[in-house]
Amino acid sequence: MAERKSPAKKRTSAKTKTTTRKRRATKKRTVKTKPSRRWGRWLFGFTVKLSLLAIAVLVVVGIYLDGVIRDRFEGQLWHLPSVVYGRVLTLQPGQSISHAAVLKELEVLRYQKVATPRRPGEYSASSTRIEMIRRPFEFVEGFDPERHIMLTFNDSGLQKIERVGQGGQLGFINIEPKMLGMLESRSEEQRLFVPREQLPEVLIDALLVTEDRDFYHHDGVSPLAIVRAMLVNVQAGRTVQGGSTLTQQLAKNMFLSRERTLWRKLREAYIAIILDYRYSKDSILEAYMNEVYLGQSGADAIHGFGLGARLYFDRPLEELRVDQLAMLVAVVKGPSYYNPWRNPERVTQRRDLVLKLLLENGNLTAGEYEQAVSRGLDVQSQARIASRQPAYFQQLRREINTHVGDNFEPGIGLRVFSTLDPLSQQSAEQAVRQMVPNLGKNLETAMVVADRRSGEIRAMIGGVNPGYAGFNRALDARRPIGSLVKPAVYLSALADPSRYHLGTTLDDKPIQLKGSQGSVWQPRNYDRKFSGEVPLYQALARSLNVPTVNLGMAVGLEQVKQTMTELGAPAAEIPTVPAMLLGSVSLTPYETTQMFQTIGSGGQRAPLTALRAVSDIEGNVLYQFWPRASQQVPEQAAWLTTFAMKHAVVSGTGRRLHSQYAWAALAGKTGTTDNNRDSWFVGIDGREVATVWIGKDDNSDTGLTGSSGALRLYQSYLERRVPERLQLSWPAQLSTAKYTKQQSGRLKLDCRGKMELPVWDKDGELKDACNDPLGGFIQRLFN
Repeated sequence: MAERKSPAKKRTSAKTKTTTRKRRATKKRTVKTKPSRRWGRWLFGFTVKLSLLAIAVLVVVGIYLDGVIRDRFEGQLWHLPSVVYGRVLTLQPGQSISHAAVLKELEVLRYQKVATPRRPGEYSASSTRIEMIRRPFEFVEGFDPERHIMLTFNDSGLQKIERVGQGGQLGFINIEPKMLGMLESRSEEQRLFVPREQLPEVLIDALLVTEDRDFYHHDGVSPLAIVRAMLVNVQAGRTVQGGSTLTQQLAKNMFLSRERTLWRKLREAYIAIILDYRYSKDSILEAYMNEVYLGQSGADAIHGFGLGARLYFDRPLEELRVDQLAMLVAVVKGPSYYNPWRNPERVTQRRDLVLKLLLENGNLTAGEYEQAVSRGLDVQSQARIASRQPAYFQQLRREINTHVGDNFEPGIGLRVFSTLDPLSQQSAEQAVRQMVPNLGKNLETAMVVADRRSGEIRAMIGGVNPGYAGFNRALDARRPIGSLVKPAVYLSALADPSRYHLGTTLDDKPIQLKGSQGSVWQPRNYDRKFSGEVPLYQALARSLNVPTVNLGMAVGLEQVKQTMTELGAPAAEIPTVPAMLLGSVSLTPYETTQMFQTIGSGGQRAPLTALRAVSDIEGNVLYQFWPRASQQVPEQAAWLTTFAMKHAVVSGTGRRLHSQYAWAALAGKTGTTDNNRDSWFVGIDGREVATVWIGKDDNSDTGLTGSSGALRLYQSYLERRVPERLQLSWPAQLSTAKYTKQQSGRLKLDCRGKMELPVWDKDGELKDACNDPLGGFIQRLFN
């Protein structure tokens, strides 16, 4: 029989079951809620860890970027090219420089003519005066501030230099040199660094009001600008406005690529924040305005407003009008899209928008705004920093390598002061472009122009296309010089006054010279005619071959060679054979110029140079050339030779010049080689010695003589570069002798003669010759 449970046990059992059910229910609830709590805790922990990791990454990246930024900003920000300047024009009272010449100089330097000069780079002029405000400039000797001066001229040249507003006169004034261009840097970017304090305030206002109104108030990134740009773009249905600050643009330009990705944009913002934190607003603005891309000059990318002003207007930045500055700001948005030469209307509209923003911001008055928008763009004819002088720059580089060497480091912003005269170079280039194509086909040319006294090279052209950087014929083309050798032959004779003088009779008759191997040389005059007897100075003026050979053989080939080397020709290029007397000597135009510089300066050879000085960005002078000359041949002999070369212009082979420039008393010498392969001319005025060569690279017949080719090119040069009168001071021991010309052509000394010639009276015997009844000295010297 089954055992029956008591009521107490039943209650206990029931209670136990209830407890068990509750435990099971609780257990079930515990099982359901525990994973949720764990996930929450895990997610929270993961987020914290991820945030810490992100912060750590940001910190590490920030430290890295900060280091990169500091290395760049606290060193040299950019690779700066070496800027090349032309010669410095020094004006002094009493100087024989004309009113017109100074006006031409100001035109080349892009001074603006105004009614009353009020700021640097402006001038006014009357018939005898020029009032100007000379620009401030960092010369080799140091910084010289702007100068307000009055120049007064008379018929003989510059009379006085007065200080306007301060009173008193100046003993001299240096006119700042023209910027010629730049030597290579380490990159294709070119810029002229302009410090913040030299940036025009209206330019800064225009940039900020157009590109970043809140620049001085945000922390490198402007959320407000981003939102504003998004709204404008949504309304327009396209991207018409960016939200990047100037700081972000600087970050992108200096540290990032141009890819358009979110990651690049984030890095750009981060760098901008670091820049804003570490550097002042003015430092960032200075960097931006020197970094911003503004266009192309050939293969060179032009960066910064300083060089941008030169690219578009060929003027210093501080001299631009407000409308020109507004155009530069307009170009910032896209130099290709807003190209003033291709899209002038588009650029004008953008410029006027910038001007309108300046008006609305209170930076311009209504009158100033109306005046600015009424102007044209006034850009120069083509996008260029400066006209190219590749031949001259090649010589400049050679001298830099020689004189500066390792101290010349590309990319550190050196300043190179050259000797180039912009007026001479411009005149030479214009003459070549106009004249050479009219002389024949396939012709090439070269020109070297040097200061007559100092030897400083004022202009150089290496080919028929002056702007082409190809083979430099001025420096590297050795060609037979033909009759250009003759002045050295005659100078060799005139250096011996006991035997030779300008009136010495030379035979002009057929001759034969035997060579060492039995050959016979029969020199002839160019016209195949003979004069019988001819005075020495006429033989040189008419460039007669036969008298020259007779004279050279009498003087001696070794003596002629020595004279040529003393004048500056390399001895290795001079063969000691009779044919050398008629120009079988091959020289470059550069070497030829050196020879005639020595003759034209009274026998004082001044080494030709294109380099005047080199200084670094701090103003320290690394190299400076001081013009120096040494007496190489007797002054009297050089003077007499130059005198005979003047007769070559008056009545000889260079007489084409006389009718036009008789007042200038020029000296010159033509040169022609066999079969008219080479046409040469050397002209000397009071300022310069100019050597001109015309020929063909294949050495074929040009159909030109020295008179019909090179002389005409020199004449075209003088039409643009008005010569100075060649005045030669008489050296000591020079006297005047009187002559009577005989029927044979011979000159006979005659104290009552009507013809006069200078004579080197070395021993003073000629002084009282006409009072010498015995005439002993006369017999020795002239018979």
